[in-house]
Amino acid sequence: MITVTVPLKLAELCIPRRFSKVETTPFIDPCQFEWNGIAESEYSKVQAELEIVLSAIDTIPAFQEISEDQRILTDDDKWLTYVFYIYGQRFEKQCSDCPDTARLLQEIPGMKTAFFSILAPGKKIPPHRGPYRGVMRYHLPLVVPQNGQCGIRVGDQTATYKEGVGMMFDDSYDHEVWNDTDESRVVLFLDIVRPMKFPFNIINSIFIAIMGRSPTVRKIKKKQAAWDRMIEKKNCT
Repeated sequence: MITVTVPLKLAELCIPRRFSKVETTPFIDPCQFEWNGIAESEYSKVQAELEIVLSAIDTIPAFQEISEDQRILTDDDKWLTYVFYIYGQRFEKQCSDCPDTARLLQEIPGMKTAFFSILAPGKKIPPHRGPYRGVMRYHLPLVVPQNGQCGIRVGDQTATYKEGVGMMFDDSYDHEVWNDTDESRVVLFLDIVRPMKFPFNIINSIFIAIMGRSPTVRKIKKKQAAWDRMIEKKNCT
């Protein structure tokens, strides 16, 4: 999740594990969601649009250039983000340039944040925790180095990526990612509202809406919009 500073104890109180409709283990089976099958079947279309995006990789910002909170995780240009949505706000240029990806995103219930997450060769994202269990993290791997040295640890479990096979996890667990290869790794990165039992589904929706209107998230949205305007201006000159 594009992070917001929320006390973890508050998040725990708002989303008790026993009220989740899906497992609260580190990894979550994405096959229980119909849209995962759609995402996997559309993978090659998304991958084709990604190839065009990567042909202009110098126009894609590093994560911390858009979300300053990420500086505790990354301070170089080896983790790039091509953003489609931030907390429900759609970024029109990216969605227009990648229409198949945009159509896929519209078919995913509860999708709040979406971007291409691009890890350069040798990049590591150090251990950290997301602030809130009310969303689930989903990765659709689009470009995966083939030597097996690119993976993720969530809690006490580890996994490697396979192109076109969705992966879902609970980012409120301590987790880290590594790309110990000489190739880039790219996933379609999504945050999706966790299905909850009543009344915690309502509480969860309210909490996410509050976070989406927080000063931190408003600043992130403004930075992304400003970046898009800057690139558009450069392309017009």
